[in-house]
Amino acid sequence: MPRPKQLALFEIDAETPSIMDNGSSYFSDPSFAVNKTLPIHRWVPWIAGFSSSFVRDVLNIFLKSTGAVLDPFSGVGTTLVEAILLGHNAIGFEINPYAALACRAKVNAHKISVEELRAEVAKLQAFYRDKGSHGHKPKSTPPQGFRTRSEFYSPKVLHKVLILQDFIDAIHDSDLRDLFRLAFASTMVRYSNYSYEPSLGRRVSAGKPEIHDFPVGQTVVSKLLEMAEDITWFQDNLPDDVQDAKVHNTSFFKHQKYLAPSSVDLVITSPPYLNNYHYNRNTRPQLYWLGYAKRPKDLKLLEHSNFGKYWQTVRDEDRIDLSFSLPGTDLKERLQTLRETNPEKGVYGGNGWANYAASYFNDCHAFSKVLKCVLKPQGSAVVVIGNSILQGIMIPTDQYFGRIAESVGLELIRIEIPRAERVGNSIIQSDVRVVKAKKSDQLYEAVVELRNPA
Repeated sequence: MPRPKQLALFEIDAETPSIMDNGSSYFSDPSFAVNKTLPIHRWVPWIAGFSSSFVRDVLNIFLKSTGAVLDPFSGVGTTLVEAILLGHNAIGFEINPYAALACRAKVNAHKISVEELRAEVAKLQAFYRDKGSHGHKPKSTPPQGFRTRSEFYSPKVLHKVLILQDFIDAIHDSDLRDLFRLAFASTMVRYSNYSYEPSLGRRVSAGKPEIHDFPVGQTVVSKLLEMAEDITWFQDNLPDDVQDAKVHNTSFFKHQKYLAPSSVDLVITSPPYLNNYHYNRNTRPQLYWLGYAKRPKDLKLLEHSNFGKYWQTVRDEDRIDLSFSLPGTDLKERLQTLRETNPEKGVYGGNGWANYAASYFNDCHAFSKVLKCVLKPQGSAVVVIGNSILQGIMIPTDQYFGRIAESVGLELIRIEIPRAERVGNSIIQSDVRVVKAKKSDQLYEAVVELRNPA
């Protein structure tokens, strides 16, 4: 498969890492798809991330003894799970409360008694049999602030969901309760009138029929029994000296409260891409039904704390510029070209997208400075990042990020593209972008390796 065409962003000299031309890569394919069938990793469907095998390879390459492993954007916990399976200390930051719940449940799963979990599942089955008639009125109610264009759950499905909520609310053990909450949250869209295409939208808009009835209880029980099976596997495969993992439900930019300077041996992470996938809006059902959001302004707090912000949050600003300079690259000029594209389209034109891209790279700069702070001398960071195409303009995010990291004192070891084509036509061919991507352009996924030389 051919590599994406390289752009003349800056002069290349003998000291500059470059993308390999022979089709091979130092790193394995980070594609997340394989995780969907693996123990622990399969608990929560997630739109993006990297594979557990990729993380394990990186851990084995960079750490020859026990170390402190950090994922600043831990998502649903792939890095953390693999780190503790190999006996390392693991620290994660994740601003989305639903994803943070998944992280905590996974890394603490080895502490769960499988016998107690199975016993609680049996209680749920009995509860459903007893309360499942339509004459029973559940105590639970739908979250009041949760609004959708059409019914999220059909009446029969909603009745079953509320019975489930009654049971979960009565579980006394908080760790078990979190597993049940996660089992519901990870399946809840499956029996709703919405679906991921990949963004959350109405089933009817995707040509799918609405769901008038569904075996909700059976679905959640199946997920819980899958979890029980995986926990047994997890306990059998952990080292004897298993280390605790810490998951912080906050922005990595608040690291000072949780991390000492020069305390991390290895960072393995994948920050949100410059592709405008709205993680918070697409997990809105989970955030409301789990009680993490009660009104729209609760989501706005998450949106404004997100790495790179979202196009919807910055498109109306007059102008957002880079907060740093990056000599030797065309980043500033490329953003200006983007800004001048389709001005007649208002917020859908280039200025809104240039604001979005500038915000993203400003956060890349802040992120690089934090990496420089928390990494030990000779500590490494392996960052999986994708390029983007905005208004038909290619944005090679990986190369810009590598140079940004260099500008704050990190050493750029290599940039490679183990995955030269990634799914994402809906991102680059959307009419919202006004100018569709050229057929010759493609989305790829890169791995940027950095080292702290201090």
